[in-house]
Amino acid sequence: MDLTEDDVLEILKLFEHSKFDYLHLEQGGRKITVSKGGFVPSQADAAPVRTNAAPARADAAPGRAGPPPAVPQPAPKPEIAVVDEGLVATTAPMMGKFYAAPSPSDPPFVEIGQRVAAGATLGLIEVMKVFASVKSDVAGVVEKILIANGESVEYGQALFFIRPDLPGGKSTA
Repeated sequence: MDLTEDDVLEILKLFEHSKFDYLHLEQGGRKITVSKGGFVPSQADAAPVRTNAAPARADAAPGRAGPPPAVPQPAPKPEIAVVDEGLVATTAPMMGKFYAAPSPSDPPFVEIGQRVAAGATLGLIEVMKVFASVKSDVAGVVEKILIANGESVEYGQALFFIRPDLPGGKSTA
């Protein structure tokens, strides 16, 4: 049985209200990967999870297949990625379509040279009519915008480079 669009939306709603930071689901040809708050899995978490559940014993009660499989735990929140020239990359929290403004008639959330606060919305990513904000991890000045409005993005793709502020609120530029 394949997942319907309604099934996917329900999964996304449940994920949003859960305590989990990351979800990767594959069923048939459909793959869904979402995360909260800029969570980036480690390489081990990004690979398909294999569990070594104990095999069912011949004398086990009917319907009991041994202990439940191990549930992967999310990795600790990663450090902020610093790139060339002291810039900090802001990455896509999920795959989908990037929007630079809240609506086509509105100005973009940010422009090159604009100062932003930590947690400021830099753009939106939409997948199946569900929108997620792309937020700045640091306060500073937007130095580079690497994505155009309406382009598709991949999970973890760098979208913006920000020059972080020095203590006292001044930019490192």
